[in-house]
Amino acid sequence: MMSIPKLAALALLLSTGAAFAAPGAAGHSHGHGDETAYGKPGDPKKPARLIQISMGERDGKMQFIPDRIEVRRGEQVKFQLRNNGELDHELVLATLEENLKHAIEMQKNPDMEHDDPNAKRLAPKKTGEIVWQFTKAGEFDFSCLIPGHREAGMTGKVIVK
Repeated sequence: MMSIPKLAALALLLSTGAAFAAPGAAGHSHGHGDETAYGKPGDPKKPARLIQISMGERDGKMQFIPDRIEVRRGEQVKFQLRNNGELDHELVLATLEENLKHAIEMQKNPDMEHDDPNAKRLAPKKTGEIVWQFTKAGEFDFSCLIPGHREAGMTGKVIVK
């Protein structure tokens, strides 16, 4: 019987091949600064819609609850995060392409700490928040990029209308 970490590593190895074939990855540009393809850091002093997201493991799967969120273009959101699990988890908000690419980097450096306005890593039973303004319409990804977690189901979608 394979251990959970070995199974997760195997799942990640098998799944990363698809990330290299992602269309449009070559022309990818993402200025480090304020605005990204999926919005910009919010202003904590301004009003924001509160969205609570819990992270954890259950029945051999890892998950975000909820894993689908709808917002209006221009809306500022405060994601209130809570890790209800037994393991560290993180939420990284980005485009699907960026998260798949970042997941490969995380394989090489699994203890990478994020100090980005669009990401938060939490120890078990801890809470945190991300304040974000969605400036463009589209579908965006949020995932736990700790190796094996996304593959175990820890991914979600933000739909901006």
